[in-house]
Amino acid sequence: MEIHVIRHTRLIDGLNKCYGQSDVPVADSFKADAAEIKKLLQPTYDAIFCSPLKRCLMLCEELNFNKINIEPALKEMNFGSWENQSWDDIDRNQLEKWCNDFVNERPPNGENLQDVYKRVTNFITSLKSKNYNKILLITHAGVIRCIHAFFNNIALDKIFNIPVGFNEIFVYNT
Repeated sequence: MEIHVIRHTRLIDGLNKCYGQSDVPVADSFKADAAEIKKLLQPTYDAIFCSPLKRCLMLCEELNFNKINIEPALKEMNFGSWENQSWDDIDRNQLEKWCNDFVNERPPNGENLQDVYKRVTNFITSLKSKNYNKILLITHAGVIRCIHAFFNNIALDKIFNIPVGFNEIFVYNT
């Protein structure tokens, strides 16, 4: 099975917020970004799965995908009490503790990277039991890094070394 994975389009400039699962506005370049993505897509997919967050759903709509499967496992990391806060307003001690071990530490009421990795890889593993040849996932940078780590046996503490740009498409084979 071929798994094509797209990161959503760029977001509005100037966001200095912790916005994991928060809905945030897309950039003014949204339509142009979506048009560029459309040029890179394959003609057909057996199934399309999309994060339920607005920035991904908007891309599905703009790409004129008729039948999509909303998949909660494709959501970005949940930053809990930090969601939608300015990074500068988050308690420095809590933030430092999380930054020193984001694989295992959780923001208050949020997820750690192990949690995200587990839900993403459980979903990817479940896809292997389906009769798909080629699928498309529309999701977020953290999720894409988890998928990349899964397929390439990369340690989770090295996950942020994986570059994932907006509008980028990745292909994995199972």
